[in-house]
Amino acid sequence: MDNKYNYKQYEEELYTFWEQKGYFKAQVNPQKESFSIILPPPNANADLHLGHAMYVYEDVMIRYNKLRGKAVLWLAGADHAGIETQFVYEKHLKKKGKSRFDFDRETLFKDIWDFVMQNRGTMENQLRRLGFALDWSNKKFTMDDDIVQVVYKTFKDLYDEGLVYRANRLVNYCTSCGTSFSDLEVADKELKGTLYYISYPLASGKGHITVATTRPETMFGDVAVMVHPEDKRYQDMIGKSVRLPLTEREIPIIADEYVDPKFGTGAVKVTPAHDFNDFEVGQRHKLDLTIVIDFAGKMQKTGIVDGIYFTKARKIVLEKLEQEGLLEKTKDHDMVIGTCYRCGTVLQPLPKEQWFINVQPLKEKAIELVKKDAVSVHPKRFKSQLIRILENFIDWNVSRQIVWGIRIPAYKCISKDEWFISTDKPDACQICGTCNFIQDDDTFDTWFSSAQWPFATLQTISKKYFDYFYPTSVMETGYDILRAWVSRMIMIGYYETKAVPFEHVFLHGMVRDAKGQKMSKSKGNVINPLDMIDKYGADALRAALIFGTKEGGDVVLSEDKIRSMRNFGNKVWNVGRFIYMNRTEAKQGDNEHLNEKDSKTLISLQKEFATVEKKYHKHFEKFEFAKAFDLSYDFLWHRFADMYIEQLKGSMQTGNMEVRNELERVYKSCLKMLHPYMPFVTEAVWQQYHSRENSILD
Repeated sequence: MDNKYNYKQYEEELYTFWEQKGYFKAQVNPQKESFSIILPPPNANADLHLGHAMYVYEDVMIRYNKLRGKAVLWLAGADHAGIETQFVYEKHLKKKGKSRFDFDRETLFKDIWDFVMQNRGTMENQLRRLGFALDWSNKKFTMDDDIVQVVYKTFKDLYDEGLVYRANRLVNYCTSCGTSFSDLEVADKELKGTLYYISYPLASGKGHITVATTRPETMFGDVAVMVHPEDKRYQDMIGKSVRLPLTEREIPIIADEYVDPKFGTGAVKVTPAHDFNDFEVGQRHKLDLTIVIDFAGKMQKTGIVDGIYFTKARKIVLEKLEQEGLLEKTKDHDMVIGTCYRCGTVLQPLPKEQWFINVQPLKEKAIELVKKDAVSVHPKRFKSQLIRILENFIDWNVSRQIVWGIRIPAYKCISKDEWFISTDKPDACQICGTCNFIQDDDTFDTWFSSAQWPFATLQTISKKYFDYFYPTSVMETGYDILRAWVSRMIMIGYYETKAVPFEHVFLHGMVRDAKGQKMSKSKGNVINPLDMIDKYGADALRAALIFGTKEGGDVVLSEDKIRSMRNFGNKVWNVGRFIYMNRTEAKQGDNEHLNEKDSKTLISLQKEFATVEKKYHKHFEKFEFAKAFDLSYDFLWHRFADMYIEQLKGSMQTGNMEVRNELERVYKSCLKMLHPYMPFVTEAVWQQYHSRENSILD
């Protein structure tokens, strides 16, 4: 063995060896217990970041269960990532002086497809560099034709059962990205805003009512002023009308218990077309929708600020209100606004016809499954959080106004103005029988197709695979998408297969810097995983992400920590080299009994290691992967190397076979315990002891 472990010499070569020998290819074997994980698909277009490196937890589970003799499947895949990919591509176009509006739908889609396919291989090779034991022979893409057919079938099943409906309702709309989002994709932002107190003159010409609002520019869309029915200040005004400021239009004063009498003046404007709560009020009181902000974020139907972006329009409106003496005062106001999670633009509540899923029956079943641990959540503290998320689910808007994605298989009969769903491209209208129909331009919310990922992937490989590996064993992902993804997979997965999509959910935390701060480019504290692999090796990065981490807790990562794990990898090699160098033929007197001191030390080693091994497997049973690694690390370095080898090396160096064999046995067992975490160095040593054709995974 070389006197030093050189990760650059081994990593690429060993991964190629594993892949070519088929160690990662799943085999259906009824004689074995199955263990399966479906990789949360990374964006096919993007490079990996540290969040993707957290897939190491999945690799740990896969390699551990393979070593335990199970038939394992870790299915590789990639996500088309709808709005995120189109957002990246539009930035690419912008550099060329172009935009999405310069292309027809088919051309833009094809160009994005080519763009994604050119970059997909880069992402997959980065997963290889991390040593991930993925089954590449069955890899899937969320826009594979067979996956799309599964997504279509699920949508039609929901529609046929009355759980999909089309409605003109308020949606969260990003005027920059040009699409709507569901409530789960809204990034709430706290800020110091302003409360504007505006005088609405009574239509009778005598008196006024003061309304407090944070959005004065939307008053052109007001259809009423509202007060609490028991607010004594306004009892004599209910039923009267006011003149909408800066216009000649009159609107009524209505009463509704929704109003908080303590907010502002206790009187609020009602703008159903641009406020979610007002929309519900409008439904109750049968009020009109007056839309004064368009899908580009510009004002319309105002007669004053038409064609002006809403932020600039606000300043003009305030100036005119002040000129007419209608702006009474302003006041600082803490508020939360919804922003686009992709580009940060303030989202506009706008009415739009969309497809919605009625989640009530879906979430009720999902809650039942989680409560009775049909899906077990690890760490357990996240179980109650998942239940709350499901309880608070509202109907799911699955329509997106983008080109890049799975186009919704909904078709409109032009003559009868009705919709029908078809999983195959129809030859004729299924409503009137003629060819006079058009397909919806919208694509599915990416989370809708991703919600089907566990069963869609396996169903499209083969029935044999699906029956053997489904339900999958574990879904491992970050706690930050418990709401957006995990909850939806449980709802949709059970609905479509009548089985849970996975038996366990394991959640990891966010990766933070040495000071516990979130990593961001603006802070300059981002660690590039590929740079760290180049500098210290994949084993070092993998181990650093797990070592000393509380299960489900955020990972504190620094280059010093990665360096220390590199040093541990060297220790693993050096211990193996010491034992290997003493693999000599037994010398004269080798069969004599050990001296009493060494004999006791050997017995102590055997007992301690038996306890360590038992604890190690117990930690895995309880999904305590960091504890299992910390235990292995501590034993190999501080007990086995620093104590037992030091005490027994004299007998070993004189050729005592009993000592040499026992030290080698324990060391090889340590290699197997460490292999899920540090696969390269453990495999490299294993092959030194055996042959280049023999794997620790055999």
